[in-house]
Amino acid sequence: MNEVVNNGDTFYNEYANFIDKFGARPAGSIVLEEAIDHMINLTKSNGLETVTTEDVLCPHWVRGSETAMMIKPRMKPIAILGLGSSVGTPSGGIKAEVIVVRSFNELNEIKESNVEGKIVVFDAHYTSYGETVAYRVEGATKAAEKGAVASLIRSVTPFSLYTTHTGSQDYGNNVTKIPTAAITHEDADLLRRLQDRGITIVMSINMTSTLDYKTSRNTLIDLKGSEDREKLVIVSGHIDSWDVGQGAMDDGGGMFISWYAPIIINKLKLKPRRTLRAILWTSEEPGLVGAFEYLSRHVNELNNINFIMESDEGTFKPLGLDVSGSQNAVCIVAEVLKLFKPIDKLKVSSTVGSDITIFNSKGVPGASLLNKNERYFWYHHSNADTMDVQNKDDVVQCAAFLAAFSYVISDLTEDIPRY
Repeated sequence: MNEVVNNGDTFYNEYANFIDKFGARPAGSIVLEEAIDHMINLTKSNGLETVTTEDVLCPHWVRGSETAMMIKPRMKPIAILGLGSSVGTPSGGIKAEVIVVRSFNELNEIKESNVEGKIVVFDAHYTSYGETVAYRVEGATKAAEKGAVASLIRSVTPFSLYTTHTGSQDYGNNVTKIPTAAITHEDADLLRRLQDRGITIVMSINMTSTLDYKTSRNTLIDLKGSEDREKLVIVSGHIDSWDVGQGAMDDGGGMFISWYAPIIINKLKLKPRRTLRAILWTSEEPGLVGAFEYLSRHVNELNNINFIMESDEGTFKPLGLDVSGSQNAVCIVAEVLKLFKPIDKLKVSSTVGSDITIFNSKGVPGASLLNKNERYFWYHHSNADTMDVQNKDDVVQCAAFLAAFSYVISDLTEDIPRY
């Protein structure tokens, strides 16, 4: 038997080996399916045979070549990183004047005739991910509605060392699909300064990409309960990543510590009352595709989910949990957290996590791992998401905390109340 679960060193080394072996794991790619196979085999080699998969049809967007150049007022290469599902430029690329705006409101106040045929640059400074990500998701649509030929966004990050950050974006209905990409803070600042001085800016952009659909898989790993086997406590993280970086932080760490929970509890020969299920979500990055497929397949079984957890906001020093649920549910979680001092911070939100938000919205109580992740969005969706941002002791503590907490919740004598 593989002894990966025996101690923190072997667990962390197995995690690092996974990241080093597979690297980026884009939705729909062959390497993602190979990574899923690896986790299935790793599960079985560690003593759990109750692992199954469920097919998921997911978008398979492949980035091609991407270049940009400021032509006026001087020649300067501009680093760009296409946003997920972006169309390419026409053959020969796009050459157009640039208009820089700080917000959607500012764009709305500009006459359509002053935007038509131009490249819109959204210079929206980072406030929080929840607020600023709207420019990544909706920017191309808003610009296209005004007649722009392309859109660029200031990378959604609070910090930059000339780094570009990708992510999903959605074209609205009945709009022309225009190429869209992220640029660095440094170049966004430059373009802003030039425009503020009344200088005309002209850029050329060349982008290629392809989009089709492939079958991937959610991976379900069950440690069967000793009494209420049909009732579930779920721990989860997504196994896919963007095509830049290595997906070490987003979400290799969260996926691995979720996988670890049933593995180590089984290794310790513990049997919680309820079934503990780890789910390795597929195709989260293009829009929670795996989670929506699971919800569709299991919608009639939601009452059996006693509690659902996720780690998708880093595996830095663990602090506690962000909880969604009724007041009674929150009180129970707070009492359980007292067992884990000093990892006992409690935050309450209407929904938590990424994939599990859709379950929270259906009334399923749950929690997302809270950790000391102030720098998470420094690396998020960029080439900087590598093993170098991780700390072994922090990841091991996150794994131990999530496993122990999930065991206690799975073994409670009473279900977590919905109301």
